[in-house]
Amino acid sequence: MSHASSFAIVMNAGSGKQSAEEARQTIAAVLDAAGRPYRFFLIDGDRDIVTVVRDAAAHAKATGAALVAAGGDGTINCVASAAWADDLVMGVLPQGTFNFVGRTHGIPLDAREATEALVRATPCDTQIGMVNDRVFLVNGSLGLYPQVLEDREAWKQRFGRHRIVALWSGLATMMRGYRPLRIEVSDGERTRQVRTPTLFVGNNALQLEKIGLDEAEAVHRNEGWLAGLVLKPIGRLTMLGLILRGALGKLGEAENAVSFAFREITVQPKHHHHAIKVAVDGEIVWLEPPIVFRAAPRPLRLLTDRVRQPGEDPG
Repeated sequence: MSHASSFAIVMNAGSGKQSAEEARQTIAAVLDAAGRPYRFFLIDGDRDIVTVVRDAAAHAKATGAALVAAGGDGTINCVASAAWADDLVMGVLPQGTFNFVGRTHGIPLDAREATEALVRATPCDTQIGMVNDRVFLVNGSLGLYPQVLEDREAWKQRFGRHRIVALWSGLATMMRGYRPLRIEVSDGERTRQVRTPTLFVGNNALQLEKIGLDEAEAVHRNEGWLAGLVLKPIGRLTMLGLILRGALGKLGEAENAVSFAFREITVQPKHHHHAIKVAVDGEIVWLEPPIVFRAAPRPLRLLTDRVRQPGEDPG
């Protein structure tokens, strides 16, 4: 039995291909059959996600429930931030497009199977990343990647939430042109002047494996390492080649891509001292520099039925 016998479930009514009401009924049916108490906290447009998550976290603290995210990366990130801050046990019922968090922890995308796994699950200490005071489970980034995400959301609203839409929107953004970042990057011992289209920081070993970064192994060990990636200034055709390498899991072999493992880096934009755009688990936020990436000082207690092994993709 899991550490928490009941669940405070934050559910995004707009995530995933399955209708929210159908998913909610499925989740409720499985929990009713298992005799597990629960309460839904719905993000339905009447209240913003931060307010809903705050109410759910307060309920979880008062009742000893696990705080559960039912939604995509944005919902999972917001719930994880609250769970980590209040040291609550967290569960995930994934409904997003890429589902890296769920796949990493053996959590199925199907609502019934995911809820059945939640009932069986036990808490597992899970590393999370931080950029300034913001938590991320999958990745954080500066530069071109946040713009890709903004454009991708616009494409999804127009053409639907499908992986092929995400791919084509990303290609369109990169081929439109971009202005390289000029940043100073320090790990506390050495400072480097960097000119790059994007700085990407990963905390999800599965995603890092998918694009072919050797640093995935260090991140998988859950010992406080994150993976960084910078691209050298390149033209559009070379960028297309890098995208193809990433899709084939060979980005780490590209001479125009530099990856590295680190515990903490401080990023200071050159000639730019006001808030800058940062992507955090697929959501865009504005943060004041300097921008500090690091592993969180303590883990997130995540309910999981099983943990994937390196090279394994549970789906």
